[in-house]
Amino acid sequence: MRSYEKKYQRYRSLIDQKIHSCVRKHEPVSLYEPMKYVLSAGGKRMRPLLIVLSCEAVGGTMNEAMNAAVAIEVLHNFTLVHDDIMDNAESRRGRATVHKRWDSNVAILVGDELVALAYRELLRTKSKAIAQVADVFTEGVVEVCEGQAYDKEFEMLHDVSIDDYLLMIAKKTGKLFSVSSEIGGLIGEGTDREIRALRSFGTYIGRAFQIQDDLLDVIADEKEFGKMIGGDIIEGKKTFLLIKAYERAQGKDKKLINSIIRNKGTQKKNIPLVKEIYERYDILQLAKQSIEKDIRQANLQLEKLRDTSAREMLFWFSNMVLNRQF
Repeated sequence: MRSYEKKYQRYRSLIDQKIHSCVRKHEPVSLYEPMKYVLSAGGKRMRPLLIVLSCEAVGGTMNEAMNAAVAIEVLHNFTLVHDDIMDNAESRRGRATVHKRWDSNVAILVGDELVALAYRELLRTKSKAIAQVADVFTEGVVEVCEGQAYDKEFEMLHDVSIDDYLLMIAKKTGKLFSVSSEIGGLIGEGTDREIRALRSFGTYIGRAFQIQDDLLDVIADEKEFGKMIGGDIIEGKKTFLLIKAYERAQGKDKKLINSIIRNKGTQKKNIPLVKEIYERYDILQLAKQSIEKDIRQANLQLEKLRDTSAREMLFWFSNMVLNRQF
């Protein structure tokens, strides 16, 4: 396991270097300075790592997958910049968001340029399947935007079912994971069966990742998590936890959850009360069970791949998602 952790850090470092080198221009400063600011913020680089590992798992190499790996991370950063504008978020990864440090016009333009940069990097990929790779990537952009639209719609709705929520996160969060694993399989020239398995693997991993995010908002260590614990509760975000609590809670507990949904949030002092409700109705346990189930399903997909060290590292990857603390 330690060797996989070392390999992950090495790949992450190489991906970081490649990301930083893909922005070569400096002017206009109003565009390229905030753009470099976004791409220098770091991150776990899970989506690009998934492209590389999926490529290797079907017989390809890291070098073949590197341009696409950079492209998916740049695209992911576009979604963050534009999401932050829509959510009026103050900070991201412990730093001021682009629209706060500069302004919304700059942030919109930076996001637009990041999409263009993502395509430029993607299309540098040397692959027989480049047309298919571009098609999968483009469908990813479409579905992420659909997911964000659902997310904003849900803010206006009182009743959002767990199925509605799962559809939204499959698009907004999960799609870039399934796109990453599928593109890696395509570049590595995997069989149709292998590519289908990798796509499904990414789908399950993406859903587990988002529900884990919902859970960590309540149970994580604030320093490690990098943002205030209970932020989703204060904002009244319709997470897996809040929706399940609305379904299960009774009496005054139901009344509190209902008020958070109706008022689109609550005061910080109510965070411990909501956490108690989550514990009383086994909501935290339900979230953990859902994450574990998705990781099991993801691992079943990996059984369809050839037995290699690259496949073993994908098992390690899913375990990392299961056990992440931030």
